[in-house]
Amino acid sequence: MISVAEALSNILSGANTLQSETVSISQCAGRVAAADVAAKITQPPFAASAMDGYAVQFEDMEKGVSLRVIGEAPAGAPFSGTVVAGEAVRIFTGGVIPRGADHVVIQEDVTREADHIKISEPQTTPRHIRAAGIDFHAGDILVSKGEALNEIHGSLLAAANIDKVSVVRRSRVAVFSNGDELIEPGGALKPGQVVNSNHYAICALIENWGGEATYLGCARDSDAAISEMFEKARDADIIVPIGGASVGDYDFVKTACRKSGGEIIFEKVAVRPGKPTWFAQLGQGRVIGLPGNPASSLVTATLFVRPLIVALGGYDERLAIGEAPLTTALKANGRRETYLRAVIEDGANGVTISPAPDQDSSLLRPFAAANALIKRGPNAHALDAGDPVSFLRLR
Repeated sequence: MISVAEALSNILSGANTLQSETVSISQCAGRVAAADVAAKITQPPFAASAMDGYAVQFEDMEKGVSLRVIGEAPAGAPFSGTVVAGEAVRIFTGGVIPRGADHVVIQEDVTREADHIKISEPQTTPRHIRAAGIDFHAGDILVSKGEALNEIHGSLLAAANIDKVSVVRRSRVAVFSNGDELIEPGGALKPGQVVNSNHYAICALIENWGGEATYLGCARDSDAAISEMFEKARDADIIVPIGGASVGDYDFVKTACRKSGGEIIFEKVAVRPGKPTWFAQLGQGRVIGLPGNPASSLVTATLFVRPLIVALGGYDERLAIGEAPLTTALKANGRRETYLRAVIEDGANGVTISPAPDQDSSLLRPFAAANALIKRGPNAHALDAGDPVSFLRLR
């Protein structure tokens, strides 16, 4: 067995950022910019009113002064003339400030009769004008190469008159299950059968981590069936077989991988749960074989599949590692690095972490409730309630 750190080093070796593709700004959230993106226009492109009111010359602003209204400037329909002393233009939020005006007196600070307004409140300083370019100017770099795009970037780029953006391609991840004992949800269980369930979580996690998951189906326990899955996955960047990773007489996946041309790099990891996790190189793709037990497959997907997706996607992201006091005692750990499903809570006395009472690797229910994994090093000593412990955030 090799350590978790050594396994991850093998998996990430040579995992360079994937090539770029162009997508609509409506699809850019969650992607990584493949190049700098510069604004095509200045925003706002003109001096604009920040309020509904009247565009005037500030030197006219004395209480009781009467000004003649010579026109109006709603948003999208600029006033074509020039404001001079003694004049005002009715203006609305977003309207272009007319030539000659340097202040907007809000409508609440005037009284109007016919085509004249009277200043009813003191005006202390020129206000309520948004200068051209206060957000950005044409040519400004709005997004840098390698920057992760969030939900707001689509609007930012749209405001800069950009409709498409170059992003790093999402890694293609092919997932398949394996086992004669597996049936699909909704079917009638025969003796010895179980429902095929792990891939639903694995595929959803892959999508959340920035990958593009394709589920190929469930292969029967035969070299031919599993080899067919590897053939279907030839174009994938990452191949994730679930199950058939142990050393039983019916665990055919590694054998089929070898027959398909794969080079097995390692076959076991000193981790609990998930010892049978294995890794291979198959053409241009990387194969991360996950154990069939639910907790084992989800823990090892988090430890190994997620970092690979992140590396290929160009993300500058690491698993968030923290420390919090335990709510219950933990026994001393064994020789393998161990990850316990747990719940982090922010209570009256601060953040605490509670391990699930049952850590059996076949259980899904504790994982559905968990938002963290407690990390315990090899041969870690026993801990009491209140002692700090390291954890990885899941959500």
